[in-house]
Amino acid sequence: MTEGRTSLVKCHVCRGELEREDVIEEESKILCEDCYIESHHKIQACDPWAVRSKKIFRAEAGFEGTEGLTELQKAIYEFIVSSGGVKKEEIAQKFSISLLETENQFALLRHCELVKGQKRVDGIYLVPF
Repeated sequence: MTEGRTSLVKCHVCRGELEREDVIEEESKILCEDCYIESHHKIQACDPWAVRSKKIFRAEAGFEGTEGLTELQKAIYEFIVSSGGVKKEEIAQKFSISLLETENQFALLRHCELVKGQKRVDGIYLVPF
């Protein structure tokens, strides 16, 4: 009796190996479930309704500053403040997160009016609000 061999393929994003039946194909790319979900979960930074909602929620909860943030969001905020501004790529590298996750975390901090983008000669920096 021979056992069937499953062919492993690699995710185009994370390069992780996965079995053919676990593949999600999109635009002729092979993706694992995590990379597929991440690629479709982008939070908009410039969203006036999100800012308004977040301000109301934080006020009702009595949150000020970094209160109510996740540990990652607090760490990112402190890194931005202590550095006087950083690029998204620096945050992604320091915290070992993807660029998309960095953008999502920035959007949430922007909705709290804790950080904002600032154009500088060599690019866009995230700075305290």
